[in-house]
Formats: sequence, structure tokens, C-alpha cells
Amino acid sequence: MSTSVQNLPRVRASELVGRGWLNTGGRTVTLSELRGKVVVLDFWTFCCINCLHVLDELREVEEQHRDELVIIGVHSPKFEHEADPDALAAAVERYEVRHPVLDDPELVTWGAYTARAWPTLVVIDPEGYIVAQMAGEGHGSAIAALVSDLIAEHARKGTLHRGSGPYVPPAPASGTLRFPAKALALPNGNLLVADAGHHSLAELGPDGETLVRRIGSGERGLVDGTPGEARFSEPNGLALVPEDLRANLGYDVVVADTVNHALRGVRLSDGVVFTVAGTGEQFMVGGQENVSGTVGAFEAGESYDSLSVRLSSPWDVEWSAELGAFVVAMAGNHTLWDFHPGPHLPVVSLLAGTMNEGLEDGPGEGAWFAQPSGLATAADGALWLADAETSALRRLVPVDETDVRVETAVGQGLFDFGHRDGAADQALLQHPLGVAVLPDGSVVVADTYNGALRRYDPASGEVTTLAKDLAEPSDVLVEVADDAVHLLVVESAAHRLTRVALPATLAGEVLDSGAHKVARPATDVGSGALRLDVPFAPAPGQKLDDRWGPSTSLQVSATPPELLLSGAGSGTDLFRDLVINPEVAEGVLHVTAKAASCDEVPLLPNGEPDPDVFPACHLAQQDWGVPVRVVPDGDTGLTLPLRG
Repeated sequence: MSTSVQNLPRVRASELVGRGWLNTGGRTVTLSELRGKVVVLDFWTFCCINCLHVLDELREVEEQHRDELVIIGVHSPKFEHEADPDALAAAVERYEVRHPVLDDPELVTWGAYTARAWPTLVVIDPEGYIVAQMAGEGHGSAIAALVSDLIAEHARKGTLHRGSGPYVPPAPASGTLRFPAKALALPNGNLLVADAGHHSLAELGPDGETLVRRIGSGERGLVDGTPGEARFSEPNGLALVPEDLRANLGYDVVVADTVNHALRGVRLSDGVVFTVAGTGEQFMVGGQENVSGTVGAFEAGESYDSLSVRLSSPWDVEWSAELGAFVVAMAGNHTLWDFHPGPHLPVVSLLAGTMNEGLEDGPGEGAWFAQPSGLATAADGALWLADAETSALRRLVPVDETDVRVETAVGQGLFDFGHRDGAADQALLQHPLGVAVLPDGSVVVADTYNGALRRYDPASGEVTTLAKDLAEPSDVLVEVADDAVHLLVVESAAHRLTRVALPATLAGEVLDSGAHKVARPATDVGSGALRLDVPFAPAPGQKLDDRWGPSTSLQVSATPPELLLSGAGSGTDLFRDLVINPEVAEGVLHVTAKAASCDEVPLLPNGEPDPDVFPACHLAQQDWGVPVRVVPDGDTGLTLPLRG
């Protein structure tokens, strides 16, 4: 059962305090001037895939209620790079954020609203009172229903003011590329670039600048067809189809079409685009309908018709001869999938990952990832992986045609990052998105938030820096010609491709710019009993959905595991009695909560549900990593609202 949420006391919303504002034409926005509007605060950080999902969830309600609703993005950064105001401005443009954004680098407003997770949403009524707070994704329908109810209520009371809000759109940008994500060398010598900001693919000449053609109309959407008809939505990864498969499949390139939650096939001869995997809807962890036409049927390791399964923000794709499939870095649910193409029945299956976010090695079925974002094949058939949120470089070793073993070469976990060279077990990266293999077998990493190219040498176990002062490098291609090696870098935030010549020694420069931890304040808790409560209430017009089993679930663990003397594990109640170890001074509580709800079905005159109405289902979910400090007078309760 779930924890029911009682009516909250009327609490005034705290003022919005930060370093500055974006999308307001330079103006400062105050809550007092927004009185009369429904306000939704969206606490986000631009590295966070769940935050990007929420941006997409909010787009429809934002457009529908422009006269009555104001969404305010509160950007509270996780990584050091995200606190850079220029980087934030680029991200607001990159992700087409069409509402005001408060820059909150010191987490002042974050703290005022007791946010504990990215993303967190807070709803404020037209009189300036907080009416709801929710964490995680999957709340789009709840926000829409709550906003509609508040508009109706305050229209009746006379406290609703319609009219334009404080949003001022930025000046339109121009250029061949806009936030390019990944690049691919084509058989004809040209380059194919995933031009994410233009929602299309750009084929460039060998110089990396001359536009040969564009595949995709440039409009966001999921449409197949000719180059002028086809639509993408923030495409990222690109992979060539093996030559011996191209004729049978009818396409030459596979595209990770990230925001469409799909894989697309592109035929290079005429630029025609096909959807080859995904339904266009997002896979929700724990969802009952992730396979079209069935309920509760998805199982890890099973193969499914690729066009019937929902995917979740595929970020990169790479062919593996050992697996006989394309490996897909599924950033949205922290997993790796494989896609077996075929002219008759292409299939997908879960290759590795539990869908929990973190850094755990071992057999693929038990491994944890965190926004896997870049893939490259080594000479021995293993795959190198850039695991963005753990700032890690990881290695996937095929065990057989259906399984891999996961090993971490560089990286400490979700909360540790920096720019530090040296021994791999001490080296640090910062949110890398791309990876490539050099001719000598070493690995170059597009260390995105450090603005650098890093090299890991498996032979020596050392990490060095090959290049720095790059603008969010998100991918890198290795070019070998006349015994010279160059790296073609996708500088995403500079909207260009840049060639970097490698030093003759390949050793690079040894740097140490320090180590960093996520700068969230720890929660003081006492040793002994700690009550964990995760409030959840269905949205207006919805009810908990227990048609196929319990409607809620809660999973709890800790780093280090010794932090919890009891209370770890899974259950169906959204509350848990934990026991904190007095011998452990600090750590992190990992909490994953899910709640399924569905729309209420209208009743017929006889009081029976209308059999012709099929309720829409919704899943809310969130992973919290809560830093805690064990102190004598610490709290004995911890509340993490999923929706309350």
C-alpha cells in the first residue's frame, strides 16, 4: 500500500534567489509579480537525463496554458561545469527551454524548497501558496490535471490573471551545425553528423565544414520518409551497418534518435529514413505496458519485436561482431540493450543493467550504469563505454552472444568527479559522453564537462590529457592517414568539428586540477531508528492502479552498505523503518520509489464502469541518492515526496 497524503497546511512559497535569469530579456522575476498565475518550479540540472525527460513532459501543458501558467526552471547544478553561466545558457538553448530559468549555482532556492533530487517539481497556486511537490519523472499528467483544477478554482474566486508571462525568447541562431552530438565517417569519405540542435543529420565533406546535404526537415518529430520529409528529435549516436548486411536491411546507418526514444535507419543512396526500433514512447521503469499489445510482459533477457518495445533515450549505438548485434547505450534507464536487425523480424533485448543508477561491475545482469552515453569497439571485440553520470570509463567484455561482463577502468561513482591524471584507480573524469580507440589499443575519452580529451592506456594503467580548452566535446573520431593520427572532435557547445593532432609519443600531458564531490548539503540523521516516508497521492481524476499487482514499490540500499543495520531491500509500502549504524559517520541512502495510477473510468447510469472507456495509465518514479551524516541529535525521520 502507499502512504496517503493529507491536505498540506497553506505555506507561502519562498522567493526565488540566484545569480541571474535567462529567457527574461535580462529582467529579474519575483513571485509577487506572478501572483494570479499558476507557477510550476522545475528544479533541474542539465546533465540529468530524468530532468530532460521532464522538460519534454511539460512542453504540452506549457503551450496549452501560456496565459495562465508560468513554468520557472530553477537550475541547481550537480557538476562544477554546470555552474558555469555560459554552459547553462548553452544548455537552455540546446534543450529548447521556453520558459524563464533561474541560475541557482549556490543551491539557495534549492535549499529553500528542501529539494532532495533532480528533478523536483513544486506547484504554486495563484495566491502564492505551495499546493504540491513531486520528485522524479512521470508526473506530466498529474501536472496537467492539477493546473487545470487550479485554473478553474481561481477563475471562480477571481484570483486568476490571464495574460502573457515573463518569458522572452532568445534571438534565433544560425550556422551549419547546432549542438552537434556525434559524428561518423562514411564509406565515401564524407562525415555524417548528428546535428541535435537542428533535429537532423548533416552530411559534411571531408573538411568537416562543407555541407553536402541535410537529412531531416529540421522540425522536431518522429516521421519517416525522404530527407525533406523525415523528422528527428535531438539525434545522438550513429553507427554504420556492416557491409554484408546493408543490402538485405535496406539501410546503411543506425541512428540513436534520443528524444524520440527510437532507433532510425538511414539509406545513404537517397537519404530515406526508417524507424527500426521503438514506438516513440518512453520506457518507464516498472511500467506495465512497455511492450505494445501486452501488459506486464517485459522480461530482461527476452527478445521482442523491435517496433513493439518502448525505448528510453538511446544515446549511442555501436555494432558488435561478437554479439552479432548493435549495442545501444540506453541513457534513460541506465542500461545497455542489443538490437538484432533483420529484414523480417528485428528484435531488441536487455543486454546489461538492472535499471538502477550507480557504479556496479560484474555480470551484465547485475551491473549498474548511470546514463551510458558513448560506445566504441576495441580490437579484441570488447566495448568501451563512457558512463556519464558516474564520470566513468568502463569496459564490456562479451561472454557469449547474449551476455557481457562489466569492468570499470576509471571512475569512483555518482558523486565523485574532477580532472585528475595518473593511475587509473585515482584518476577522475567529469561527465564524459564519447569514447574512441586509438591504433595502439589505448582509449581516448571525450571528457565533456572538463572540456578535454583524455587518454587511458590499459598497458600502463595511466590516464593523461591529450587536449584541453575544448567546448563540451561529446564525441571523437580517430583518423589515420600517411602514418599520422588526428582526432576529429565534435565540439558540441562550439557548434563545430575540430581536428586535433596527436603528440608523437601519444603520452599527453599529466594534469591535476583537483577532485570534486557533488555539493549538496548532507542530511543530519541520528543513529538507530529512522522512519523513511515517501508520500504519493494520485493526480485529480486518477486512482492507484493495482490491476496487475501492487501499485507502489520502494527499494532502499546504502553506500557503504554498513550504513544500514536494517531496512535495506525491496517492498511495496512507500514507507520503511530503517536502522542507522552508529559506527558509520556518513554515507548515501539510495532510495527508488515507483507508483502506478490510472484515469478513473466514468460510470454508466447503472453505476457500472463504462466498458468502452480504457483508462490511461501513468507511472511516477524517482531515484534519490541522499547524502547523510550521522550525528547525536540528528533527525529520526526522512520524507522524500514522490508526489505530495
